[in-house]
Amino acid sequence: MLRNRNKIRLETERLTLRPPAHADFRQWAALRQDSKAFLTHWEPTWAPDHLTRKSFTNRVYWAQRSIAAGTAVPLFIVRRSDETVMGAITLDHIRRGPAQAGTTGYWIGEAHARQGYMREAIEAVVHYAFTTLDLSRIEAGCLPENTPSRGLLESCGYKYEGVAQAYLQINGRWRNHVLYANLRHDRRGKTDVG
Repeated sequence: MLRNRNKIRLETERLTLRPPAHADFRQWAALRQDSKAFLTHWEPTWAPDHLTRKSFTNRVYWAQRSIAAGTAVPLFIVRRSDETVMGAITLDHIRRGPAQAGTTGYWIGEAHARQGYMREAIEAVVHYAFTTLDLSRIEAGCLPENTPSRGLLESCGYKYEGVAQAYLQINGRWRNHVLYANLRHDRRGKTDVG
């Protein structure tokens, strides 16, 4: 794991997690376009300029500003063996003070789904959040019918906490989300009473 000023780089067995760079545009745009039907069921409606270089450039600058400000850690998921961009994961809405919390969001291209890559990425980001950023709580939400994502979160130590009504606009509609959280020191269900 390398953290140098605003540069963050996490390494797993098969992956490098790093902020997006301008040179990633073509790979990212092709992956998003090729996976559009796979992704749009689970994501907010894409803006008309979603796949343009200008929009991507804005994304890169947002990532740099967010990392510098400590409000988010947006990372691309890159396969180490061939430098293929496979998706992204973001630790966003980082809250300090008494909360010490953040929210994970992620996506992966259809060709790379269900091969364990996202599990590696989530585990690396959670470890980074707890050990380097000293966060106490990592949250995530997904659509109730997104069984693969729910199973993934649960396998990575997230526990179900409830349902948020009309939580986000997904594919043009306000949708309920199931909420999960991963706690650094999980004491849910435990008491000190003897």
